[in-house]
Amino acid sequence: MFVSVDGKLGSDELARVSPLDHGLLVGDGVFETLRVYDGTPFAWRRHIERLERSAEGLGLHVPDRRLLRERADEVLSANDLADARLRITVTGGPSPLGSERGDTPPTVIVAASPVTPWPPTTMLVTVPWPRNERGAVTGLKTISYAENVRALAYAAERGGGEALFTNTVGDVCEGTGANIFAVLDGTLTTPPEESGCLPGVTRALTLEIAAAAGIPTSVVRIRPEELLGASEVFVTSSTREIQPVDRIDDTPFGAPGPLTERLAEAFSELVRTTPDP
Repeated sequence: MFVSVDGKLGSDELARVSPLDHGLLVGDGVFETLRVYDGTPFAWRRHIERLERSAEGLGLHVPDRRLLRERADEVLSANDLADARLRITVTGGPSPLGSERGDTPPTVIVAASPVTPWPPTTMLVTVPWPRNERGAVTGLKTISYAENVRALAYAAERGGGEALFTNTVGDVCEGTGANIFAVLDGTLTTPPEESGCLPGVTRALTLEIAAAAGIPTSVVRIRPEELLGASEVFVTSSTREIQPVDRIDDTPFGAPGPLTERLAEAFSELVRTTPDP
């Protein structure tokens, strides 16, 4: 696999990142994952805007958008990938062996891989660790993913395909890499950013698609018992797109529900017609 590290394209086996890189040492970095369709990264503008917001939140500098796009296209071409998962990572760069950041430029890594299809539905497993909706990096897409790794493994051990986090006040928050949607009394509902969830690109597009179709939407707190009483539940992410949920812990759901199917079809149409919505 060919990757770009600080603008240098080469084999992943020969690519070098310093063992003193702050991303490796303390998880100091941000990233974006984009879905690539027919050689084109989908929703590029929205993803790069979020990358810049996340970087600003950590005090990191992101290279010029044009430069990032050139590196992304170069990586996709070198790997001969038309449909892919594209990841852009920006870290604090080589730094001292502590929390303080060094004075070197950030490390910028662009990589891509073939897409692994998701199953048609997924099961959510509620994990016992809450999201901190008031944390310093809440709402930022950082590379500090150890909590997500542990939660996803916990869910997998129980037959799930994604974890379900509540927050410190017990409200529904998000998955490890996906936002949560529920149909409650005919209204498409998702937790607000104040719940501690990441403001997902696919989340925003789903709300926009629903509004354009005249589907009632609501961005409000959701209690776990409300979620379990929903008529439909689905998750969204750049690679999952809109994925129906067929079970949450011991509660089954009919999946996909009619509203979920309608939104999934509309999202597929958006991908076909508007590569950078």
